[in-house]
Amino acid sequence: MSTPQPPTDPTPAAPAAERPIEAASRDLEAVLHEVKRVVVGQDAMLERVLVALLTGGHVLLEGVPGLAKTLTVKTLSTVLGGQFRRVQFTPDLVPADLVGTRIWRPDTGTFETQLGPVFGNLLLADEINRAPAKVQSALLEVMQERQVTLGGETFALPDPFLVLATQNPIESEGTYPLPEAQVDRFLLKVLVEYPSIEDEATVVQQAVAGGGQVRQLITPERLLRHRETVRATHVDPSVVRFAVQLADATRHPERYGLDDLRGVVDVGASPRGPIGMVQAAQALAVLRGRDYVTTRDVRALAPDVLRHRLVLSYEAHADGMTPDDVLRRVMRAVDPSAGELGGTVGDDADGPDDRPGADRPTAVADAA
Repeated sequence: MSTPQPPTDPTPAAPAAERPIEAASRDLEAVLHEVKRVVVGQDAMLERVLVALLTGGHVLLEGVPGLAKTLTVKTLSTVLGGQFRRVQFTPDLVPADLVGTRIWRPDTGTFETQLGPVFGNLLLADEINRAPAKVQSALLEVMQERQVTLGGETFALPDPFLVLATQNPIESEGTYPLPEAQVDRFLLKVLVEYPSIEDEATVVQQAVAGGGQVRQLITPERLLRHRETVRATHVDPSVVRFAVQLADATRHPERYGLDDLRGVVDVGASPRGPIGMVQAAQALAVLRGRDYVTTRDVRALAPDVLRHRLVLSYEAHADGMTPDDVLRRVMRAVDPSAGELGGTVGDDADGPDDRPGADRPTAVADAA
């Protein structure tokens, strides 16, 4: 009599579930690849806009006309499946043109609320510094509170929501300097440069051929799930300490051996500076396929997070100094391995990071 065999399960074992960090990295890499089919030669700007989307921040783009700023946000909205809105800021713009208004309907004897163009996922505020103070005040509520108040009623904006504002650095006629309180609400200020000769040749060829087409790859809901992954990315206390020291060096340069900068910076970075650096570094780590943040991530994005938070003195402007000149000095002076909370995570400021995935290619170059 044969011995009975235990029953076997004919169903093959299910593959291990994909980790959130792997799913986010794969999706975001695909998004960047798809957008680059249309937007050529602006890899750093593309990646920084995606960093802002993953952190829920806003971006201020500064560059001359014709550098694909509008094309970038419009293409991203198509790939992400979000709603794209564009507002051309002019001196005669009023808040109702931006946030909406209440219209009296004589046939019903009631007011009807008409929402403005800010109610979308991606808002392009073109030439933002051409609008007067009342419009900037209305936009400030939109950026900070993610809501609009009309006639005593509050309307929440869709999520995700990103303000991508542009300003032209070569024109000052008919412009209004942005209030420091509003500028501080931007997570990043990105300086958009001309593309290389090879990239510009590709741009011309695409324009002659009629341009490329992109398709939707993910949904806004999936982007929000990836945002949760970014927030869960591990940040060592030493990395936080490094970000705080960078901001502190803009306020008290003498503590870091930069005595000659004491008369250069009138106002240093606010606490939103280190908060923004750490949050942006979390998003950059996910884009690079890691679930932890290094000081290299902080250094890569520190100029974009801090340059618009510095107020230079009149003497510094007269000498032709820029916030980037100051930040280069600050990043050379602040040692990421120093501080009361220990060393860095995985790498130092200049040494290689030998952890798996650390050498994933990325368009964001480290700021030396």
